[in-house]
Amino acid sequence: MLQAAGWVKIVSTHMALRPMTEKVFYQDSYQKTHRSTVSALEDGGVVLAATIFYPMGGGQPGDTGVLKIGGAEFRVTDTRYAPDRIGIVHYLDADDLSGIQPGDQVELELDWARRHRHMRMHTSMHLMCSLIDAQATGGSIGETESRLDFDLRGQVVDKQQLTVAMNELIARSLPVSVGSISDDELEQNPGLVRTMSVQPPRGQGTVRTISIEDTDYQPCGGTHVKNISEIGDIVISKIKSKGKQNKRITLVLVNP
Repeated sequence: MLQAAGWVKIVSTHMALRPMTEKVFYQDSYQKTHRSTVSALEDGGVVLAATIFYPMGGGQPGDTGVLKIGGAEFRVTDTRYAPDRIGIVHYLDADDLSGIQPGDQVELELDWARRHRHMRMHTSMHLMCSLIDAQATGGSIGETESRLDFDLRGQVVDKQQLTVAMNELIARSLPVSVGSISDDELEQNPGLVRTMSVQPPRGQGTVRTISIEDTDYQPCGGTHVKNISEIGDIVISKIKSKGKQNKRITLVLVNP
């Protein structure tokens, strides 16, 4: 049973033996279409052999889009990891999936505009981390606004100053690269984990990392832009207290 965000889904019994979903979104975060096959069914969704749809995680929402199967078109309303985190489930806006079978060919079309906004937002959150010398205690990424909570312990952060600093940084057009670090290296360098509420998955030997040239380096499983110039201008719209020590900093894109 999977329970998240106030809803419950029952996993079909035949999903236990499904193969791992290939994460094409890690190979190319800019790929907008793909062909795959159905590997299993879940109540309200399908597991594919490979996908360009990012599953919810690390504060980043799951992707939406369209699946075309057997001449029918299905709207993907959410994408999430299955409970075992082996398969990736694409939840469909359909009451009857009886016409879909394992082995069916699938054409995937990503809601690219939404994904790209998430990529811009996610990279901007890393930039914010680089400018604030404090541990992030939580965060959430959205299309129109995103936020990070920081344990500032008496530090004062000014909205206007942070807005200017971030836009000056974005104007440097720094490249963003994907790498990895071993589990052992990460254990020896716990300071690389900037967000207390989102711990990178361990146990596979290596952990994926995101590096912004000369600016920020941290473990991350999200999708990001290739160059921070893609973010465009931002505004720090709100800074609110969340308890005695935490401050919630909200960011919006000027041109979403």
